[in-house]
Amino acid sequence: MAVVPIKVAILLAAYNGMAWLEEQIASILCQHGVELSLYISIDPSTDGTEAWCADLAARHDCVTVLPTEERYGGAARNFYRLVRDVDVEAFDFIAFSDQDDIWLPEKLKRAADVLATGEYCAYSSNVTAFWEDGRSVLLNKAQPQVAWDHLFEAAGPGCTYVLSRALARHLKQSMLINWPMLQNVTLHDWFCYAFARSHGYRWFIDPVPTMWYRQHENNQVGANTGIATLMVRYKKIHDGWWFNQVRLIVRLMGLDSDPFVRRWSKLGRWDLLKLSLSAASCRRRRRDKVLFFVTCWLTALAGGVRK
Repeated sequence: MAVVPIKVAILLAAYNGMAWLEEQIASILCQHGVELSLYISIDPSTDGTEAWCADLAARHDCVTVLPTEERYGGAARNFYRLVRDVDVEAFDFIAFSDQDDIWLPEKLKRAADVLATGEYCAYSSNVTAFWEDGRSVLLNKAQPQVAWDHLFEAAGPGCTYVLSRALARHLKQSMLINWPMLQNVTLHDWFCYAFARSHGYRWFIDPVPTMWYRQHENNQVGANTGIATLMVRYKKIHDGWWFNQVRLIVRLMGLDSDPFVRRWSKLGRWDLLKLSLSAASCRRRRRDKVLFFVTCWLTALAGGVRK
């Protein structure tokens, strides 16, 4: 009896990626235990990315380069385009890929084995961040999920995400309905995690790292390690970006009328103080729970969130 292959679509968003793309895609093509199809969407580049990817597609039947469109200006809009334009119905699972990492050979098979049980509809994993100077550190995102963490953080790096066909189908339908508003959500991985959890899809966060997560000066987000990255993220919170993204995601999830959300959704001074008391239900990691509490208070003392 013939074994039916596990079909996985990999959605890769690229932009000026020639410094890393070859190594990234080599690690994708070395995945074992699955039948993969790689779809590449390129934000118009200046370093030869388009030509290199076109040559790659000519040499590999499993690689498709989507037609170049307008400039996306960020990875999120590029990923939204990929979900919109790739036929998710043709695959068992849908995976996201950045352009600059190194996947371990069992990455997709490990995710597929978890999702094939039917207990979960989405998978992500820990990663090992690494720098060109030889440093590396495990990024642990696998703390127990809590009631509302999906409204305030992602499940981890989006390049580890693997979604079931049913979830990808539902996600795509919602994206198409809310397309104009969606373009203002800056982080696609946060949005996808929020959508899945808000709609009752169970998510598995694997404590085992499945990839090397490259860190360099062009990372859009990167690893949250050290005081410098903490200060960059705090500035975004202080400027109102983070809380306004929360507000937008709440609207996209249709949670405006939820009793928990209504207590703080205006994000005024007293709303934030009330929200701070729910810190344990809003972030997974203990350190982040404390920072969440402190951030709510500091923002409240500053007068609330500017729209």
